[in-house]
Amino acid sequence: MTDALKRLSDEGVAIWLDDLSRKRITSGNLAELIDQQHVVGVTTNPSIFQKAISSGDGYEQQLTDLATRKVTVDEAIRMITTADVRDAADILRPVFDATDGQDGRVSIEVDPRLAHHTAATVAEAKQLAWLVDRPNTLIKIPATKAGLPAITEVIGKGISVNVTLIFSLERYREVMDAYLAGLEKAKAAGLDLSLIHSVASFFVSRVDTEIDKRLDTVGTDEAKALKGKAALANARLAYQAYEEVFSSERWAALDRAQANKQRPLWASTGVKDPAYKDTLYVVDLVAPGTVNTMPEATLDATADHGEVTGNTIAGTYEQARADLDAVAKLGISYNDVVQLLEDEGVEKFEASWIDLLNSTEAELKRLAPSEG
Repeated sequence: MTDALKRLSDEGVAIWLDDLSRKRITSGNLAELIDQQHVVGVTTNPSIFQKAISSGDGYEQQLTDLATRKVTVDEAIRMITTADVRDAADILRPVFDATDGQDGRVSIEVDPRLAHHTAATVAEAKQLAWLVDRPNTLIKIPATKAGLPAITEVIGKGISVNVTLIFSLERYREVMDAYLAGLEKAKAAGLDLSLIHSVASFFVSRVDTEIDKRLDTVGTDEAKALKGKAALANARLAYQAYEEVFSSERWAALDRAQANKQRPLWASTGVKDPAYKDTLYVVDLVAPGTVNTMPEATLDATADHGEVTGNTIAGTYEQARADLDAVAKLGISYNDVVQLLEDEGVEKFEASWIDLLNSTEAELKRLAPSEG
């Protein structure tokens, strides 16, 4: 095994695990990944929690206690998920301290049913930050139209945020604008900007999945030659946008006030098409100041045979733009694709959350003490 993960880390890519479960916490597996695989953060989402809790592994006692107390299913889910995030945050606390708060972070998402409701998202973000009660938590807010003002409001209150479900370059610029506006609010309120952190989760593989499907429909040799190029091009142009925004005059004023840059985070980095190398969305998106959150299979693949050759984003912007333009010339609408992916992303997380509510409700009923 090569130490590709160390090389990735040395290139300025923070390696985060896109998974969490109680078994991973209690078995020592998470601590082992931090110690041996250069993992410096954890992301969660409704689908991850649905899978973990539905497995039942390690949750029986807490579910029994919650059933005995006759709590609502919504409260039960929040008690269970925030307990896992709190414990993971404690395991990652030494990393958080060693990196001045940049890494060692665990993300937890607002209820996905609130994705199109600004005020409810803000209220939920405040509640989650209070419930977990760890400085190394990131509250995940989706980059929907309603999510943008919520990001500004939450950052303005000094709560660190992971902005999720970003697919388009235009929306990503809006996300960075929302972050800067939040920092400006926090500064006006006299808050310490050095304590506020954020990442912007730019989704990768799903872009190829959707555009490749449309290229197959076109069916020409030219279309086939473009398969597997759009997602990398999109992410690389996102990094170009990041460089522009965080070298602007507006940013410079915040930088002087000790603010932290909002790092781009590559999400959805597991390859969906077996024709592509399983490390594609890791080794071809290497640049300083980024985060790559990987499912464990992608982490293992990168550790085993990932070829980290240095910065693979610098110098690619012209080709990236050409690749996206070539896709557009074939009649494939970029705006249509990214809007579809955002809508589907919200729907998938909402469906997973409802599945989780239903399966947990069934468990609470099963474990409820008999009356009498």
